[in-house]
This record gives sequence, C-alpha cells and structure tokens, in this order.
Amino acid sequence: MSAKIQLIVGLGNPGPQYEHTRHNAGADFVEALVKTAGSEFRLEKKFFGLYSKARFAEADIHCLIPTTFMNRSGQSVAAVARFYKIPVEAILVAHDELDIAPGTARFKQGGGHGGHNGLRDTIEQLGSREFARLRLGIGHPGVGRDVVGYVLKKAPKAERQLVKTAIEEALSILPEAIKGNWNKAQTQMNGFKA
Repeated sequence: MSAKIQLIVGLGNPGPQYEHTRHNAGADFVEALVKTAGSEFRLEKKFFGLYSKARFAEADIHCLIPTTFMNRSGQSVAAVARFYKIPVEAILVAHDELDIAPGTARFKQGGGHGGHNGLRDTIEQLGSREFARLRLGIGHPGVGRDVVGYVLKKAPKAERQLVKTAIEEALSILPEAIKGNWNKAQTQMNGFKA
C-alpha cells in the first residue's frame, strides 16, 4: 500500500468528562496535528464531528474528530469520506491501543478491529478494513473485565506524558505516511520508545 493520506481521524468520546482519557488518545493526536498546522476545528453536523482542513507536510489534509460516541465513529468517518470522495486506502485512523505500552506508537496498514468499538464501526460503515491506523499505546490493565473502566479514566501524569511524547514522535514521522512512504514511516515509528 502506498496511498497518500487525505483524511486523518482521531477516535474518542465526546464531552468534557472524556477529554484526555486513555480512550481519547486518537482524538488527542488529531487535536495536536491541527494545532501544529495552525488550523482550527469547526463543528460540522453533516460530518457528525469536528472538522478541519489543515496544511501539513505540504499537503491539504482533512482532519476529523467524531462527536458521536466511540461505537458510532464510522458514521462520521464515512460521511467525510463520501462527501470528499476519499478512497478507504487514503484514510488514517488514530486510536488507543491496549496491546502496546504507553510511550509507543505504531503505524499499521489495514487489519481487524481487535475488539476496539471505534474501529469495528468504522470497518462496518466503510465496508472495508483497508484503511491505515496509528496505534497509540495505552497499555492493558491486566484483566479483561477491567478494560472499560481503564480506558475511560485519565491516566496518571507520568503515563499521560509518555503518550504525549509518542504523539509528538508520530507527528514528526507523519509526513512520510502522508506522502505514501509507508515502509519508512513504519520503520521509523517501530524504532521509537519514549
């Protein structure tokens, strides 16, 4: 896959009670991207989300944070993709990842949802799993029944800093992914640990 990225989505839950919780790591990433680009979000009802067109890495990128709840994220992603005629392969979805430690992040091309409700709905709504992902590590609580409470809580300060550092590193490597240089982006990201 060497598609250039046109749409970057940050998954999370809406509302102040969910801001900067572990589950909102993807939204935090896209928020940082838009801020770095000097752009701003606006609420777009037709996209069920916060939308911005940002100039980043010499490209105009559609940026989206769904304002639906996590399990309806795909409704928002599909609305933007349809409106701007963006192919699935040109979409990058940033999300929290239980299977990797805080302070790490991984670019990935395609794949399943791994139990992540935001990815599950995005796959269903797009009718494809061939979009790219940025997996932002949040670690695992150790026991499956503890996952919901764990992801919906704010992490301790030290852990939040690790995630923030991983987001900053991912932003520095993102231009390679945007240009379609996936092997380079994945290699650089895989070598990073905060």
